[in-house]
Amino acid sequence: MVGLVDTDSFAKWGAHLLATAPPDWDLEVWTVATPRSASTAQLRAAFRGLDARLAHLRTAPPAARSVDAIVEDLRRDPPDAVLVSTIGPVAELVLEEVHRRIPRRPVLVTGLPGISFPAKWKGVFFRARADLFVLHSHREVRAYEEMALDGGVEPHFALATLPFAQGAAGALSDPERGDPERDDPDRVRDSVVFAAQPSVPLERADRALVVDRLVETARRHPEWRVVVKTRAVTGEQQTHREEHPYADLVPDDAPANLVVAGGPMGEHLDRAVALVTISSTAVLEAAARGVPALTLTDFGTGRHLINEVFVASGLEGDAVDLVDGRFGRVRASWMRDNYFHPASDDDWADRLGALMAQRDADTLVDRPAARRSRGGALRRARERKNALGGADRSLLGAVALVIGAPIRTAKRLARRVLAVVHPPEPVVVAAPTSQRAARGHRPGPGSEGLRDREQELVAGGDAG
Repeated sequence: MVGLVDTDSFAKWGAHLLATAPPDWDLEVWTVATPRSASTAQLRAAFRGLDARLAHLRTAPPAARSVDAIVEDLRRDPPDAVLVSTIGPVAELVLEEVHRRIPRRPVLVTGLPGISFPAKWKGVFFRARADLFVLHSHREVRAYEEMALDGGVEPHFALATLPFAQGAAGALSDPERGDPERDDPDRVRDSVVFAAQPSVPLERADRALVVDRLVETARRHPEWRVVVKTRAVTGEQQTHREEHPYADLVPDDAPANLVVAGGPMGEHLDRAVALVTISSTAVLEAAARGVPALTLTDFGTGRHLINEVFVASGLEGDAVDLVDGRFGRVRASWMRDNYFHPASDDDWADRLGALMAQRDADTLVDRPAARRSRGGALRRARERKNALGGADRSLLGAVALVIGAPIRTAKRLARRVLAVVHPPEPVVVAAPTSQRAARGHRPGPGSEGLRDREQELVAGGDAG
């Protein structure tokens, strides 16, 4: 089985999912050259903790290669299966090229890294031609099956425990067992880690508010290292574009115990007393280790914040909780439906094995694309250019870009007009929640002033 990866998050997810495959499977990982491909440093961080079969990736990440070179290698010596762990447009391109250019093609598997609830149509749309689509909770599978049926796509979803939460279900359901790593008396634990996300929250004022709260936490707790854990340095790409990096928002007078750092999340969790985020998958990684956590709800709870899934999880909180040092733990009632199901519920490897048997018997059925548009070679060239950007140097791609520019402009204008005539439904955002409300705590010292300051900052951001 070959895994194809591109960005930092897809590289981490794809390689670690492969590492959970049956022990008798031979595994390889190849990097696809795209405008957002992870750097060598990002790949090393992504591949930390892989098992022995893929351990070499940690020190020698594979060099990025073009889609054409990769598909040609797959054509010359087809593996039994290919995991397409890439961003949507690249996944669509790879799936299409494999179907078109490899007569006896491998089984095609795909999926989404981390938290994928609520379901997103683009995720299904780009990956409809895959034979199997891997998700990580019973709740996600139900949501995606419903969305696929509504969109005219036959469901093809399988369940796998999120690789970073492996083995957690039993430990979390039986707190008496403890965590050997966290019970190690020689391990230094002094960090509150904030897992940054490139696009959540999106607005600069909101991100500045988060930094302000982290600065206040560092001042209130000089015994802690407050770590703003970033996923990229200047010049590196990410799965989602980041317009306002947190590192640029840290004030010059921030206390010395507030630091900005990159590297593998696992290394930061090794010394964490708690993890804080809006909705990063890192919170599940922390929970799996028994690290207390907080999913900030200061901006509410809504689809655009990717935090609806944490309602009733026991992890919700706000900036007052953060500054007071009050963190949550996962509730048992939330676990089974949300990422911490028993390993016996996983079916992705069995279903993939059955599909490989169909391939051996020449009974593997091709799945149709969700895209219904026509245009032949020119359309394919346009989609290729969209997926690969400057990595596509074909003449037809350049022609498609020129021809497609006025069409895209016309479509954007049409969407704007439609939005005026038929305004979209407003984004529904639930009110913030806190650990205090859940536990019946009184506000900690200075909490009222903190809430007032937060309201001032939000009001200032709206005015700007």
